[in-house]
Amino acid sequence: MSSPRHFLTLLDLDSAQLLGLIQRARELKAMQYRGEIYEPLKNRVLGMVFEKSSTRTRVSFETAMIQFGGGAIFLSPRDTQLGRGEPVEDTARVLSRMVDVIMLRTYTHEMQERFAAHSRVPIINGLSDLHHPCQLLADMQTFFELRGDIRGKTVAWIGDGNNMCHSYIHAARRFGFQLRIACPEGYDPTILDDPENAAAVRLGRDPLAAADGADLVVTDVWASMGQEEETRQRERAFASFQVDAAVMRRARPDAIFMHCLPAHRGEEVSAEVMDGPRSVAWDEAENRLHAQKALLEFLLVKSD
Repeated sequence: MSSPRHFLTLLDLDSAQLLGLIQRARELKAMQYRGEIYEPLKNRVLGMVFEKSSTRTRVSFETAMIQFGGGAIFLSPRDTQLGRGEPVEDTARVLSRMVDVIMLRTYTHEMQERFAAHSRVPIINGLSDLHHPCQLLADMQTFFELRGDIRGKTVAWIGDGNNMCHSYIHAARRFGFQLRIACPEGYDPTILDDPENAAAVRLGRDPLAAADGADLVVTDVWASMGQEEETRQRERAFASFQVDAAVMRRARPDAIFMHCLPAHRGEEVSAEVMDGPRSVAWDEAENRLHAQKALLEFLLVKSD
């Protein structure tokens, strides 16, 4: 049995493969809008393991499998032996003998890697503490749809150096855009010890400077799931890192704003920006469905 192809970070695929996924996602979206029935995953099953709660990740993956003619099973620690102390390795061995692909949404990236090491089927990272590659597929699809190729463009990341920031660093490497990161001291991305990651970004402390002439401005919540006890401390640290009208005025006139959601208006983004004409967050959220359909097809059909 050959080793399965996993998707734990964007770096698991090369630039050509990622560009192919973006193009295919756009094709699949157009097919759905035309009402075409396309079921390449008939009788295939996706196992979805959630340590963290979700709206977009669960609904998009489950809908993708239904539209593709397959099925999806939702599993939480409350519903499985994972929550009762069964080793991750044993769960991976068992699940991968029963389903065709597994999506994990976990607190630690290490769990993703352990699961993948013992799985017979592809593992998809639906989110971990270090990376959120599926969201980046949707973000890139959205930019390509609205503004064309992102190669050579400038992207401003404003806020926490978190899992989304890490995936934007990988995206800068794979898609060839310039990435400027503005975050408070003490909240830098933790993957810049890799020289290739460090070479892909410009790190600073000034949101206005980061946004200057940017084609895309992106942010995320100040406190992610699991960081609730840090909320007040983070509110103080990030107070001057809100994406507001002043930040967007520094970007290009045709620049767009993205947020992976859920958004906290009045914190990381002003309501004026979040609900304004330059926000494409709703297109971005919808494209989780189409980008992940392209990914599932790639892992299960193209690799057959």
